[in-house]
Amino acid sequence: MEHTSVLPRDQSSEAARLESQRTTKQEESPALKTANSAEAEALRAEILLVGRKLWERQYVDGNGGNISVRLGEKYVLCTPTMMSKRDLEPADICLSDLEGSILAGERTRTSELLLHLEIYKANTRARAIVHCHPPHATAFAMTGTAPPIGLISEYETSIGPAAVAPYETPGTKAFAETVLSFVQDHNTILLSNHGIVCWSDTVTHAEWLVETFDTYCKTYLIAQQIGKPLQYIPESKIAEILAIKQRLGYPDARMKERD
Repeated sequence: MEHTSVLPRDQSSEAARLESQRTTKQEESPALKTANSAEAEALRAEILLVGRKLWERQYVDGNGGNISVRLGEKYVLCTPTMMSKRDLEPADICLSDLEGSILAGERTRTSELLLHLEIYKANTRARAIVHCHPPHATAFAMTGTAPPIGLISEYETSIGPAAVAPYETPGTKAFAETVLSFVQDHNTILLSNHGIVCWSDTVTHAEWLVETFDTYCKTYLIAQQIGKPLQYIPESKIAEILAIKQRLGYPDARMKERD
């Protein structure tokens, strides 16, 4: 005769819970596993920190601006639409594939993720992107011009010539494609009548570019008010800066011009 053992109620409940966990783990998609990884958790924390810095420095207002970072080779973490960068929580950060489909997260992604994705596809060196509207940089974007170069050595080393992308309606594919001819040789791009976008190897470093660029624009505008001629860095010294940038792997359109 076959005997069937019956577990006590508390043991039976625990067994059911463990079985449910095993089933859930087996059914978890690769994207969801990536979204729940320790690396993703650390990147979300960095996005939140940078979002607060952007808000505190008044580089974003309302729900403006967006941040993203590559997660492995297939995925991107990005900020959602219609949220202040000051108020972000880890659960608000979306996981997207490189086509813009949301794979994890309950919020709607920013429509300007398309801009980020075009940059990632065009330049494998870009691992993180910050787009925002810092006032002094955006003032130049309103004129369709970039500030002159050759004035401050630190700026020359980290950025140098900034590109100016033509205007297109934000959030559209046409808007995203306006930067494609610039992303190889420029880590900072002015978006006409809109703001700026910066790419780098980390979210923090992309935010540093934003700070550097807006401060440079502000300093240049102040210098113009002094009423004295600007003193430019000699070309021979610019060549030394470009050599440093080349060793560091930083982009600069002038290096291509000198080849």
